[in-house]
Amino acid sequence: MPHSSSSPIVLVVGNGMVGHHFVESAVERRLTETHRLVVVGEEHRRAYDRVHLSSLFDGATSTDLELGDADLYRRDDIELVTGDAIVELDPTARRARTASGRVIDFTSCILATGSSAFVPPISGTDATGVFVYRTIDDVEAIRAHAQNVTSGIVVGGGLLGLEAANALRLLGLAVTVVEFAPRLMAVQLDDGGAAALRQHVETLGLTVRLGAGATE
Repeated sequence: MPHSSSSPIVLVVGNGMVGHHFVESAVERRLTETHRLVVVGEEHRRAYDRVHLSSLFDGATSTDLELGDADLYRRDDIELVTGDAIVELDPTARRARTASGRVIDFTSCILATGSSAFVPPISGTDATGVFVYRTIDDVEAIRAHAQNVTSGIVVGGGLLGLEAANALRLLGLAVTVVEFAPRLMAVQLDDGGAAALRQHVETLGLTVRLGAGATE
């Protein structure tokens, strides 16, 4: 059913996995019968599965990672804005402004921006060939750079770090994982599990350096 311009607006800041799930739930719970949703995402593409980013190095496409049905964002009661981050939010006036200058008045606001990649506070992180591993754009930049190099280092031996290391391996690089903790995936695994995991990744051809903090 078409909504009038006076319909209450729910502003969803972020179109990642959580923001997308909220939109699906809003439709399922019939919130869109009384409200209009405006979803603003910083990236230039709609929601996708970040957990399986490394599959892009193994034959998958960005379309394969898209979440849900694209028709969800073609409804009259849902507007999707991509490539335009929210840069100012006034909860008292219930008004938001995007990087492009668009002003959005809202009734309710959902913050679903997720996290940003942690970058160690060391020198050299702004050098050419240094990347974070969080988005499809990151993956595409890594893949482009990898065409001209033979080795790569991943700082961090947690779940995401190992995903990134495997991605570099699939690109044909010699990969070293540098982890400050005494074992891989130190938060999730005990010593025995971490030892088994290390044996597995080394069998794949990765080099693992534990108890080694990156300083530059």
